[in-house]
Amino acid sequence: MEQTLYFILLLIALCSVSECVQRQYHFINVRKNWTEAQRYCRENYTDLATVDNMNDMNELKKSVNDEGVWIGLEKTSVDKWQWSSGDPVLYLNWGPAQPNNGEERCAVIMSGQWHDFPCSDSRTFICSSSNNNKLILIKQNLTWSEALRYCRQNHVDLVSVHSEEIQRRVMNVVKQASTGAVWLGLRHSHILGIWYWVSGDTVCYQNWAPGNGTGEDCDSAVRSGAVQSGGLQRWISRPETDRLNFICSNYE
Repeated sequence: MEQTLYFILLLIALCSVSECVQRQYHFINVRKNWTEAQRYCRENYTDLATVDNMNDMNELKKSVNDEGVWIGLEKTSVDKWQWSSGDPVLYLNWGPAQPNNGEERCAVIMSGQWHDFPCSDSRTFICSSSNNNKLILIKQNLTWSEALRYCRQNHVDLVSVHSEEIQRRVMNVVKQASTGAVWLGLRHSHILGIWYWVSGDTVCYQNWAPGNGTGEDCDSAVRSGAVQSGGLQRWISRPETDRLNFICSNYE
């Protein structure tokens, strides 16, 4: 089993780490500044629109019913832009001579391209939602292995948290949990000395609580990953025999 896992991880390492996330875009015909638009999208969808490739851009343009519409692109430091979801900017579609003003720190889509504008402007905006990533909190107290079996029999898998966007959605879900921590699809391999997602996703994004995620090689108990249901809702390492609520995902 461990040898099989080793070869799976090698194959994953050879693949691109970019996520193939299917998104839906929602044009919101209400004027807000960028921060207000971000809050609205996070409360009602997933986040302000993220665009990772040309396919996303083509889908986004179908949703635009106005000129100068907010998307989730924000300037975080000198010459550094980041998506509201926390994802890095892997694809660029700036208009001519854009971005062109160091004080204009938020982006709109205009004539099919991006332009920087003051974040205080009042504009319509586009939210995005991941249409392949529904999360279901199961309020049964099961061991990690039992939770994995339940999710695979009734849904798709225990949830993998491979981005800040998914972590934020997990944080919303676990507020309703009846246990202090909730199982994730995160497992530790003694032989390889690494953590891995049972879905096959690479563990690039991490959100460990202090003192967790290291030192498991010296622990005789098999360890699995859970997320705190209160506090800062960080990840913690627990013996897989603990009985906790858990989160299943409904995406392939």
